[in-house]
Amino acid sequence: MTQYLLSVWHDYDQPPYSDDATMQQAFAQVDAFNKRITEAGQWVFGGGLEAPSTATTVDNSTGQGLVTDAPLAETREQIGGFWVVEAPDLDAALALAQDASAACMGPVEVRPFQSE
Repeated sequence: MTQYLLSVWHDYDQPPYSDDATMQQAFAQVDAFNKRITEAGQWVFGGGLEAPSTATTVDNSTGQGLVTDAPLAETREQIGGFWVVEAPDLDAALALAQDASAACMGPVEVRPFQSE
């Protein structure tokens, strides 16, 4: 099976949920989704990320060891969390992403990992 990254994206200029009740509903739905894919043997790893303002970028590509207290990408939309799942093909991964998007109430990008 192929592993896929399902990444959740947020517009950090606006809160991802309109109120606390909606946020708690999303958390419950994500927990149910996580349980389902774990029981199906598709779960590899996943988690939520802190806000982009907590990011530190490290660039030692030129041997200078530059460390910046900021995210690499300067954009409104940033990754907020992710799942790494196993699926037999892209169609199966897209079906999981449909469920993941509904659960977290936001867009989910699907990308396969490179084969070895």
